[in-house]
Amino acid sequence: MREDIIRHYAGIVEFLGNALGPDYEIVLQGLKSNTIVAIANNHISGRVVGSPITDSAHHMLSTKAYKNNNSICNYRVVTKSGKILRSSTMFIKDDEGETVGLLHVNFDDSRFEELRQGLLSAIHPEAFIKNFITGNETGSTASDNGGTKENGNDNLFMDVPALMKNMYQEATENITVPSNRLKQHEKMEIVTRLHEKGLFQLKGAIPFAAEKLSCSSATIYRYLSEITNQ
Repeated sequence: MREDIIRHYAGIVEFLGNALGPDYEIVLQGLKSNTIVAIANNHISGRVVGSPITDSAHHMLSTKAYKNNNSICNYRVVTKSGKILRSSTMFIKDDEGETVGLLHVNFDDSRFEELRQGLLSAIHPEAFIKNFITGNETGSTASDNGGTKENGNDNLFMDVPALMKNMYQEATENITVPSNRLKQHEKMEIVTRLHEKGLFQLKGAIPFAAEKLSCSSATIYRYLSEITNQ
């Protein structure tokens, strides 16, 4: 059943890519493999079939945003090259209401930037543009409740190791103690943060976390068991 649903939406990906045009990247992500299974206009992000799902997708899944939402629209993502996209995500569900995939529409407005700048120059003084518009734009990404979180970025990573490395860096950015000197409760706190970010939905996450925290895979499993049973 799950595979049939994903195959159905794979055909829609090509249709939407052709219908909306080259400024719209259409991405179908399957949750069985946690990878992209179909993509149209991939020149926008450079991703391909088999690339991992994004950190914002992991965030949506780990916070169960799909329970109260059928979709989350108009949040900001940033590609590996620094390109800013406006993204919307639909949760694909089966007959039992279980989420089996994600359909993303990412709009790239970079071709319209020159037109935008010309319009701004026509209606605003140069000083106003410099002081209040240029360099002071804000964006949003998915939040815990399915809305937006101000000034956030979603990174479209090309491979799983890079995604895991980024998640770990974010989870430990305020920790200065070397991993082999961390106390048990500190390691537990880091694993909790990684769990909330969706790290452990990725293949190879357990040994990755164990190596980073200088402990065994069994210890990571024990931490996760304690976290999920709280």
